[in-house]
Amino acid sequence: MHELFRKAPYTRFMEFIAPDADRRSLLCSVLEESGLDFTELVLGKNRHIVVFPRKRAFSAVAFTAHYDRAEGSSGANDNSAAVFMLLDAALGFRGAAERGEGPSPVIFFTDNEELKTGETLEDQGAYALALYLKENGFDGRIFIFDACGSGDTLIVSTAADTLLRNVRDSRAAAFRGKVRELRAEALEAARNAGIEKTLLLPAPFSDDAGFFRAGLCAQTITVLPSGEAAAFSALVRGQSGGHGAARSLLSDAVPRPADRRLIPETWRNLNGPGDSHIRLTTEHWKKVVAFAGALGRRQ
Repeated sequence: MHELFRKAPYTRFMEFIAPDADRRSLLCSVLEESGLDFTELVLGKNRHIVVFPRKRAFSAVAFTAHYDRAEGSSGANDNSAAVFMLLDAALGFRGAAERGEGPSPVIFFTDNEELKTGETLEDQGAYALALYLKENGFDGRIFIFDACGSGDTLIVSTAADTLLRNVRDSRAAAFRGKVRELRAEALEAARNAGIEKTLLLPAPFSDDAGFFRAGLCAQTITVLPSGEAAAFSALVRGQSGGHGAARSLLSDAVPRPADRRLIPETWRNLNGPGDSHIRLTTEHWKKVVAFAGALGRRQ
């Protein structure tokens, strides 16, 4: 077992990915043990967990990481790793707040990101959460952490570009401007955190799909091994088949076998038995935590 799992909050990680884990209850237990201020936000069938800054109020920055997992998967990378990284970041934000170093982001651990057969984007937990935030006047910046546990290269997703490419109405123009702002902010935070390997690439949709559907912009952050990231980047930049592979990531349809071979192996292993703790590269996790810290300090 890696040394990281001997330190809080990671000591409960292997319990969290166990086949019979009650992930919501376990996550609440970890938050209680860590002394972090949280509450449960029930919206329809979805039970989101909200970790607040020192004062219970929405801040200018919000982070999300979904705590559910696909049936038949341990969910080690998708999305347990990011959940525990944000728990680690939350402890850092609490310490900074106690030292009077400024506001901290609010963190949402979201439910029902993994859509089941027959469900639509309006069934995704992030969709109802976005409507709730809009109704309560939230107009901050949202950053989504998903599949951040395998690899050393930070990926700032450009999937929204494909989504908005053929939309010409006024809302789409505003979305494009907001997306550019979020992306620039993420890139600056990566530089401030000393992360040398950072790429702009289309990544599979996460909670951002539900947020976009409800009319809120969000920026997804993920991680890939450097070799996979470089190969996929070359394809997307224009080599044969690259754009088809990118489109298949953003489609509800199952990619053709030829397309799947072009998708990075780490992403092919999500949502199934291949998403195992064996594939995690925990030696790089603190880099993502440092990135979240740099991003959260930009209020």
